Amino acid sequence: MSNVASAHQPTTAAEWWRTAVIYQIYPRSFADASGDGIGDLAGITSRLDSLAALGVDAIWLSPFYVSPQHDAGYDVADFTDVDPIFGSLADFDAMSERAHALGLRVIVDIVPNHTSSEHAWFKLAVASAPGSAERARYIFRDGKGADGAEPPNNWQSVFGGPAWTRVHREDGVPDQWYLHLFDSSQPDLDWTNEEVRAEFDRILRFWLDRGVDGFRVDVAHGLAKAANLPDFETDEEIDSMGGAQTGHPAWAQDDVHAIWRRWRAVVNEYDGDRILTAEAWVEPLSRMAEWVRPDEMHQAFNFPYLMSKWDAGALRSVIDESLEAFAGVGAPATWVLSNHDVVRHPSRLALTTPSPQGHGIGPETPGLPDFDTASTRGRAATQLMLALPGSAYLYQGEELGLPEATDIPGDARQDPTWHRTEGERYGRDGCRVPIPWTSDAPAFGFSPTGLSWLPQPDDWAPLARDLQEGVPGSTLTFYVDALRLRRAHSLATSDVTWIEDVPEGVLGLTVGAVTVYANISGEPFDLPEGELILSSSPTTGTLPADTTVWMLR
Repeated sequence: MSNVASAHQPTTAAEWWRTAVIYQIYPRSFADASGDGIGDLAGITSRLDSLAALGVDAIWLSPFYVSPQHDAGYDVADFTDVDPIFGSLADFDAMSERAHALGLRVIVDIVPNHTSSEHAWFKLAVASAPGSAERARYIFRDGKGADGAEPPNNWQSVFGGPAWTRVHREDGVPDQWYLHLFDSSQPDLDWTNEEVRAEFDRILRFWLDRGVDGFRVDVAHGLAKAANLPDFETDEEIDSMGGAQTGHPAWAQDDVHAIWRRWRAVVNEYDGDRILTAEAWVEPLSRMAEWVRPDEMHQAFNFPYLMSKWDAGALRSVIDESLEAFAGVGAPATWVLSNHDVVRHPSRLALTTPSPQGHGIGPETPGLPDFDTASTRGRAATQLMLALPGSAYLYQGEELGLPEATDIPGDARQDPTWHRTEGERYGRDGCRVPIPWTSDAPAFGFSPTGLSWLPQPDDWAPLARDLQEGVPGSTLTFYVDALRLRRAHSLATSDVTWIEDVPEGVLGLTVGAVTVYANISGEPFDLPEGELILSSSPTTGTLPADTTVWMLR
């Protein structure tokens, strides 16, 4: 335990979230204590010491609520209970208590745009008549055309296909249509309804009373829809979260901000600096900053940074834009490269042909990178990100250098995107494969029985945590060192100044007392004099492409 304590010094200052490194746990794929092949809360508890030793400040858990799991838990049937596949509320409390004892704050996911079609409210809505109070909690509308046989508008689901499904009465007669911006098992709630707003006040307080330190808010650019639900005409291809659909009447509507101001008032009732983090796929960054004004959310994921190409000019532009936009509303910039919805960043940044967000990659994707290129570029990108001021998010397994899993058989894939597009898009399963802990154990230590809800690549054995822990040069050791040095040199609270006299394809910047050089795609160049304190790849005074270094002047 002493090693854990020395590796992790928890952030205790007020507004801890301004500088925190937050580690995303995807519960299904983190650690399985029960042996059924699906990760669970007891498994998370058993591995928390490893996260404290890594040096993160908080954990964020993707949904673990009661759910039929049609969309891996983002289809919630009960927002105030734990699905039995993950354990119980007692297991959650034990996990939270252990995390807090280790100095780790606990953030939970919340999914307010929709419920599961198995939610008690939706079952009542389907069984009730048009115009009833039960249906008013959701977005039901009469269809167009003869006998209402056509959807109310032309909106498309972000998982592919129409965003409307028609229900039928008990006698089989067709009835109204309901809106689902995602899967048909995820009906959208009507946030103009006070009963919906009051119910989520209750849900927030339920988890705040259990001691959670905040919420990551799913689809925070959704919820509010334009009045009358007008058709939307565009030539743009819909992406995984609607972020590319500029002007779409279902996304980024001004009325959504009243919801977040109400939520901010709720979390402000509690001590301990509880936070709201927005998953808001909104562009440009100046618009995204509206989600983190002082009376709304505390943070918003920086998706323009996440989606930037491995290009020096593009990265410099998005860093400048981020620092300016978030500072303009008094919020910290946030930095993220991977999560459960995107191709893992080592693979994504090394693709030779672009893969649209939400499509995923698989064995037939052109331009798949080799492992060495992906690993080298992924570490360089991480070191650049962790040098930047503000808060950073890590996704489970990236500290092991995991690439995207591409060779998942079609009959093993579970993402609704794969099924709704009939295999046209691979979806997000490749970044959700259970992570390896022990190289020679069943399921690489993920599960004691060897079961795994998604198949693990055989070549992940050398990436298992036990083979990397304390090993110089390993990706895990690199992450531990980067987080330790980030804290020691106060990079999260320092100012950025660009170094202009650098070769093409190279970024040079000072962050406080640390000088950062990131050779994105330039020719190798000789580093100036200075003490090298961290390098993403072996460096002998000459900085090759796909390498980042930190130096003391």
